[in-house]
Formats: sequence, structure tokens, C-alpha cells
Amino acid sequence: MDTGTNIPDSAPAAVAPDVKPKRVPRARPAAINLTAAAVERVKALLDKRGKPSAGIRIGVKTKGCSGLSYTLEFADEKGPADEVVQQDGVTVLIDPKAILFILGTEMDYVEEKLQSGFVFRNPNEKGRCGCGESFHV
Repeated sequence: MDTGTNIPDSAPAAVAPDVKPKRVPRARPAAINLTAAAVERVKALLDKRGKPSAGIRIGVKTKGCSGLSYTLEFADEKGPADEVVQQDGVTVLIDPKAILFILGTEMDYVEEKLQSGFVFRNPNEKGRCGCGESFHV
């Protein structure tokens, strides 16, 4: 049957282009995780400080026999490039120069008979010095 068009009756249907499903962005893991003991100790330190703080800032500096050492300080304000981690009511700011050395680290607070302090369990560490003050990646 001729309808006056040049399209044959058996023309294939239009094929839909390959449509890829949209990727759902994956939640980015926190750069550092704090244990319950670390959260409580940080809260206590911030309460004792006596003035408002943006949180604590974690960084690394060249020190010790292995090369790098962790630094902790009160942060009065967030720096423009600081990585912000908020956990259980505590804000941790990570110095941008330290982020690659700290990714995946767990921060704990340990009290023992002769010492107490923050302990960093870093999966990126390749070694530590004998006294435990410095590390290298």
C-alpha cells in the first residue's frame, strides 16, 4: 500500500541511544575517626580552655628521628583550606598540608599508669622511631 511517502512499511523503529544510569555519589569517608575516649578528652580540653574555639587542629611537622610528628592545637577559626571532620559534637580541623599523611587515621586517648595522651593509629605509616614520637609514610 502506497501512502505517498518514501518510508517502507517495514522500517525499523528508532533505537534509543545508550543511556547510562546516573552515578550516585558515594559518601566520602572521614579523613580521621575519633574513638569515644578521644571525643570525651577533646570535649574536656575545649571546655577547660575558657574561650570559644572552632575545634582542634591536627597537623604534621618535620620532627624526630623518623621524619614526621603529629601536632595538636586549639583552633580559634577555620582556615580556608582546612578539612573539617565533625564527630559526636567535636570539630576537628585538619591542616591541608597534613591531609595526605592523616587519611584513614584513628585518634584515641589512652590513660596508663605512667602516661596518658592521644594515640594515632595510621594505616599509612611505614614505620616509627623507637621512642614513638615520630613516624614516616
